[in-house]
Amino acid sequence: MLTKRVKRLNESMTIAISTLARNLKAEGKDVLSFSAGEPDFDTPEIIKEEAIKALKKGFTKYTAVAGIPELLEAISLKLKRDNGLKYKPSNIITSNGAKHSLFNLFQSLIEHGDEVIIPAPYWVTYPELVRYSGGIPITVETTDESGFKISAKQLKDAITPRTKMLILTTPSNPTGSVYSKKELEEIAEVLKGTDIFVCSDEMYEKLIYDKEFVSVASISDDMFQRTITVNGLSKSVAMTGWRFGYLATPLDELVDAMKKLQSQSASNINSITQHAAIPALDGRADKDIEFMRQEFQKRRDLAVGLINDIDGLSVVKPDGAFYLFINIKEISNDSMNFAQELLAKKGVAVIPGIGFGSEGYVRFSFATDEKSIIEGIKRIKEFVS
Repeated sequence: MLTKRVKRLNESMTIAISTLARNLKAEGKDVLSFSAGEPDFDTPEIIKEEAIKALKKGFTKYTAVAGIPELLEAISLKLKRDNGLKYKPSNIITSNGAKHSLFNLFQSLIEHGDEVIIPAPYWVTYPELVRYSGGIPITVETTDESGFKISAKQLKDAITPRTKMLILTTPSNPTGSVYSKKELEEIAEVLKGTDIFVCSDEMYEKLIYDKEFVSVASISDDMFQRTITVNGLSKSVAMTGWRFGYLATPLDELVDAMKKLQSQSASNINSITQHAAIPALDGRADKDIEFMRQEFQKRRDLAVGLINDIDGLSVVKPDGAFYLFINIKEISNDSMNFAQELLAKKGVAVIPGIGFGSEGYVRFSFATDEKSIIEGIKRIKEFVS
C-alpha cells in the first residue's frame, strides 16, 4: 500500500526518545530527560510582543511563499552584519523550520543515484531526507581525536563522479564541534573546480563558547557560489515551536524551484511567526541571546567536568551548541541498549549514538537547569558503576 520512498524513512530517534520520556513522566515516573534539542528558556519577551502586535493588527492572512518583504530584508541584513554574506532578499526563502528548508533543498537538487557526503556523527535527519530524495548518503567517519570534523583528505577521498553535495554542520549537532577558518579553507580548496554543492547548516551559530564562528560561504567567492546557507531561530532564541527556518543561495534558479515546491506543499510559513522573527534577526533580541549563551556555557563546563570524572566515560568539550557526545566504548558498544537500560533503571533519557551514525556514544543535551544536570549525571555514574 505504501510507497517505497516513505517505507525507506526511519522515525527521528531524537523525537521518539523525547516523546517516550515525556510519556513516562506523564505516567508519574521519575524521569530526567536530556534527549531533546530544545532550550529550556522561554522565547524572549520582545519577540512575543511583536507576535501580539501582529495578531492585534489582524496580520493573519496568506503571505508570499518566501516570506514578507520586511522579514526577507531583516534576514539579508543579518547575514551581511553577522556573517559577511551579501544575499539579496530575493536569494532567501523562509520555511517551517530548518528541517523544511532542507527538505525543499534536497528535493530540488538531489536526483536518483546522486551521492551526498555526510560527516558522521550527523544530525539524524540528513541521511533520511537524502534517501527520500533518491540520493545515496556517503558517510565519512570522524573521531574524538579529530574533534569530530572531516579533514580535507577525507573529503577528497570520498568524492566520486556521482558526488552532488557535501553537508557541513558548524557548530555540530550532536558533537558541538566548530570548524575553524583554516579548516574550511582546506575544504574549499578540495572543492575548487568541482560542481559539488555545499549545504551549510548553521543553526547553532549563536551558541559558540571558545571559538569564533565562521560562515562556510564567507570563505571565498567560489564557496559562496556553491554554498546553500541554512539557519533558523529555534536554538538561538528558543523559538522551537514557532517553526522558523530559512535558507539563502545566490542561485536564482534554485530559489525559484524551492518556492515552486513550497507553494504546492506548505505555502507560506505562519504569518505571525514571520513578524515575530524580525526582532530576533535585527539585533533587538541580542541581549537575550547572549544571556542564554552564557548560561549554556556554564552548564557545558559543569557537565563536561562531571562526565569526565566517571570511570569508563569521556567527552570532548564542545565548542558550540548544547550537547555532549559522550564516549561509552569502555562500557558498551551498543548505544541503544545502553540508553534503554539507563532510562529503565535510572530514569535518565539520552539519545543513542547509533542514531547519529556513530556507535559507542550517547548524546546528552545540557539545555536544562544545573540541578537536573547534576542529578542526571549522578544517576549515570551510579548506572555505569
